Amino acid sequence: MKSWIATMLLVTLIIGSAFLESTEATYPSFCDSKCGERCSKAGLKKRCIKYCGICCAACNCVPSGTYGNKSECPCYRDKLNSKGKSKCP
Repeated sequence: MKSWIATMLLVTLIIGSAFLESTEATYPSFCDSKCGERCSKAGLKKRCIKYCGICCAACNCVPSGTYGNKSECPCYRDKLNSKGKSKCP
């Protein structure tokens, strides 16, 4: 009985990790290039790219330019952090 449960757990983990890898493969090419452009003039580039990537993955869009233009992507514009301020750079 215990070996059956362990086998099912292992199979579940393998299937789950395969799913995560396939969803990540579509995100980097689009979001990395768009966020690289968006954050090119940011003072804290790593932080900008991190949050831009989170917003891009959720919204599938990034506003043009390095600042502003958030009206181009309402989902990106409307994401808020826990303090009520804009989450997306």
